[in-house]
Amino acid sequence: MKTKNGTKLAIGLLVCGLFLTACGGNNKSADGGKESKIELTEKGFPIVKDEVTMKMMGPSTGLAEWKDMAFFKDYAKKTGINFKFTTPPTSDFSTKLNLALASGDLPDVIFATSSNDLTPSMEMDYGSQGILVAIEDKIEKNMPNLTKAMEEDPSIRKSITTPDGHIYSLPMISRGDTAIWPRGPMWYRGDWLKALGVTELPKTTDEFYALMKRFKEEDPNGNGKADEVPLTDVKMESTRPWLMAGFGMRTLGIQEDDGKVTYTPISENYKAYLEFMNKLYSEKLLDQEVYGQSDEQRKAKGQNNQVGVFPDWFSYFTTGKDEKTALDDPMFQPLSSKWSKETVVPGSPRMVRETMTITKTCPSPDAILRWADYFYSKEGADYLSNGPEGSLWEWKENDKGEKVRVYAEGIDLTNTEDERGKITPNYGLTVPTLGYPLETKDIIKKDANEEPYTAFNDFIASETENKITKYAKVPFPLLYLTNEETEQVRDIKTDLETYVEQMEAKFITGVEPIENWDKYVKTIESMGVKKYVKTYQSAYDRWEKSE
Repeated sequence: MKTKNGTKLAIGLLVCGLFLTACGGNNKSADGGKESKIELTEKGFPIVKDEVTMKMMGPSTGLAEWKDMAFFKDYAKKTGINFKFTTPPTSDFSTKLNLALASGDLPDVIFATSSNDLTPSMEMDYGSQGILVAIEDKIEKNMPNLTKAMEEDPSIRKSITTPDGHIYSLPMISRGDTAIWPRGPMWYRGDWLKALGVTELPKTTDEFYALMKRFKEEDPNGNGKADEVPLTDVKMESTRPWLMAGFGMRTLGIQEDDGKVTYTPISENYKAYLEFMNKLYSEKLLDQEVYGQSDEQRKAKGQNNQVGVFPDWFSYFTTGKDEKTALDDPMFQPLSSKWSKETVVPGSPRMVRETMTITKTCPSPDAILRWADYFYSKEGADYLSNGPEGSLWEWKENDKGEKVRVYAEGIDLTNTEDERGKITPNYGLTVPTLGYPLETKDIIKKDANEEPYTAFNDFIASETENKITKYAKVPFPLLYLTNEETEQVRDIKTDLETYVEQMEAKFITGVEPIENWDKYVKTIESMGVKKYVKTYQSAYDRWEKSE
């Protein structure tokens, strides 16, 4: 993902476990017809005995052509596998990919995609037609690193297996410190807490309300004006998951608890959440412009020291502070209430599907799977993220005689992320890999004798562990609906989401009185919500029983 600074790069960097080992040998082509003429080595690099060239298609972020990237050039030398690239811009990629798949003018490999480009329905449709190669029987032989990850977490295999029992795509698996975040967290402005003598964060919805009252009435920004906005957001999209959790809900939609699937927007818990949020809004503890402002306007208030609780990836993106002073801004402490005695927060499935697929024209799917498996190792993931030595980084010796990684000569140190985007496709795109936190020894420095600053990373890791990880549960597993199920829920889903979001805004702002709750529920029931829930229950039951 594209990041704004070195710290975010450090947290988001995808690195993982083992060195590549893989079995080689002859393999059949994707169409199952003839024996492939491509011979593979037993293991390691190179992957093929004689150099080959295949066709790859993927989205371009526009910083560099894939053919010119150091990663692809160097990896071709390692593996013996070269590519001819077709890389439409990201804005046009979905259209171009659809045309390629529909017309039969196929690449051998589709790389760095996501479910927005190659949707689950497309994956299943083109897989069932044989256009995309089923790889489940090839993974164990060719992908020891991914196999190990799936053995350690069986939900990975379950989530990438389609209802017909096949695996057609490879995932991006995240295991870094922030991978559990379903989105950016909420933060408290630490200097406001200090000004009011607050030493312990609220742990219940009642305590949260009381602190918001103090933020509003006791001038925590110290300017003598009543200009404080205790809680802010844009359309409640970022704060909603964390505040709903205080009432026992982890999502505004389909949720699974102990095997039972429900629709949270018609629950009594959700009604209690709306009443609570209406109370905050009516007493001006919630930003009165929450449904009208842009994110830039929200951040402007933060940089003007006017907001006390707010969402963002890191707090200083809103406050305008630096990393060191942001250490004083604590992450939101999850809340409980009479509706949810047990503290719970939403968690991410820590995985993205459809990041790489192989088509029927590929002369050696086995070779490509070995090619990709390297990225599920620690060494390979770092290689995919930062490129080979001499491109973005190089080894240098510091004054202590230690070899450390520093940015290579010629790299623009004011914009290292864009420089990285010229070297590897792992920039703003989802790629098949497995990620872990960046170790201190792997940090790329600007100078060999620079002492790496890790305090903020350590702070984020600690706050995440104590305030998210220990309470997190995925609202609903990452799974596939059958084509029939997709048809059943598609229109209902769109209509429900539109209506629920509109009504939430009306209930919170008081435009729609909560006394009309029963009418609201009946409207949702008339839209087919029972069928909607039943469909997801069936999909969940199938996923739960799968191996």
